[in-house]
Amino acid sequence: MARRRPDAGSRRKSSDNAFVLFDVVYEDGSRSSNRKIAREELEGLDGDAPARWLIEAQDRKIAELSGRPRGPIKSIMRSPNQ
Repeated sequence: MARRRPDAGSRRKSSDNAFVLFDVVYEDGSRSSNRKIAREELEGLDGDAPARWLIEAQDRKIAELSGRPRGPIKSIMRSPNQ
């Protein structure tokens, strides 16, 4: 019997479920869309609250590598593109 290979769409859906996407608005008015946070990081009692400090940590790492720091975060919301 021939082995059936899963199509790319089915593999992608399982990996998409591993992350939650967030849109971030900074105090200077700039926006960053579809920032990935591991779903397992948000499974505690705090809900989406850890997303803010996780995104701030991502921003610090990006700033360290690029030499261009991001401003303070004004708001974070789940991306409607999920």
